[in-house]
Amino acid sequence: MLNILSVNWSVNPEIFRIGGIAIRWYGLLFVAGFFLGYYIFQKFCKREGISEKMIDPLLYTLLIGTIVGARLGHCLFYQPDYYLGSWEGFWEIFQPWKGGLASHGGAIALVLAMIWFSRKYGPRYDFDFFWIMDRLCLTVAFAGCFIRLGNLFNSEIYGGVTSLPWGFVFLRNGETLPKHPTQLYEAFAYLILGLSMLAIYNKDLQKLYKGTLTGIFLTGCFGARFLIEFIKNPQVEFEQDMVLNMGQLLSIPFIVLGITAIAISFIKKKPAASDRFYTISKAAKR
Repeated sequence: MLNILSVNWSVNPEIFRIGGIAIRWYGLLFVAGFFLGYYIFQKFCKREGISEKMIDPLLYTLLIGTIVGARLGHCLFYQPDYYLGSWEGFWEIFQPWKGGLASHGGAIALVLAMIWFSRKYGPRYDFDFFWIMDRLCLTVAFAGCFIRLGNLFNSEIYGGVTSLPWGFVFLRNGETLPKHPTQLYEAFAYLILGLSMLAIYNKDLQKLYKGTLTGIFLTGCFGARFLIEFIKNPQVEFEQDMVLNMGQLLSIPFIVLGITAIAISFIKKKPAASDRFYTISKAAKR
């Protein structure tokens, strides 16, 4: 019997299908996150006098790095026995459409990609690693919100049984009891984080230190992830006997890095804004 004090969730993850090609909510939201980030980055560049020509190669770098990193993260962190245990599993590493992306792998790849990107394009367009990371983290918070909404449409990555009135009964998975919609918990956490960081950037850019926003993002994002994992169902079998699951273990280093980044930013006190931003601000006051 269905619980009337819950949300009976049975949304088709496919928006429509043409032959063997299906357009899914997850894919649409994933791409929407990148387009929103593109728009926000245009605003950053205009405000701080950075050439918008760097945005297109940035978008391509992020797309490739995030997808490759998230896929490898899932395969190596969660199911290495399957993907490395046979040739069939190994070739599935290169088929991300079959499912399996890990945000921690995507985060690691994103950092490595931005180290490369800042070295290649930074001297040409006058920015460094932390300039790009401080602004990229802000856009990633919104993208993370979209991706978790995509997980909701896929009826995946949800929590244990709950008696709360906003519990979701994931009917497509054969569930009969309401479960914690942890996808929404994470989505709301990332949305609040993104809006908070955007407000700080808009109001206090002249007072911000380089690396502070990166630290806030890492601490807030992975701190929320760590806490929400306590009520999330195990993603793979080996997590059932773990005190802390894989998602929590992988979140701890990012939280430590976030706290460290904030501390270092306040010790060094280097301005977060670009040099051109101050030139533009002085000109505007004349």
